[in-house]
Amino acid sequence: MAKRGGFPAGAMPGNMTNMLKQAQRMQRQMEESQRQLEEKEYTATAGGGAVEITVTGKKLLTAVKIDPDAVDPEDVEMLQDLIMAAANEALGQADEESTQLMNSISGGLNLPF
Repeated sequence: MAKRGGFPAGAMPGNMTNMLKQAQRMQRQMEESQRQLEEKEYTATAGGGAVEITVTGKKLLTAVKIDPDAVDPEDVEMLQDLIMAAANEALGQADEESTQLMNSISGGLNLPF
């Protein structure tokens, strides 16, 4: 009795082969793009430049600059808020660029990254 559906041993239809090649190419592009993003740095400021934070695409803090005029012993909470605001902005920049790049590679497919 003949088999229904299926393909001869080891054979795939041409369309499936092309899809696999495209998926492998997309995976290589994503890996390279991720590596580039991880090496990139993102800087943000808060308080009119009183606080400057730099992070990497790996979300590691690499620099914190604080204007001495921003240091008020009577208002430490304001300085803490400025640091958090600048850090969150820099991390947001890294996330946004990563999302945009991955969406451009995947063509808007809803893939888990």
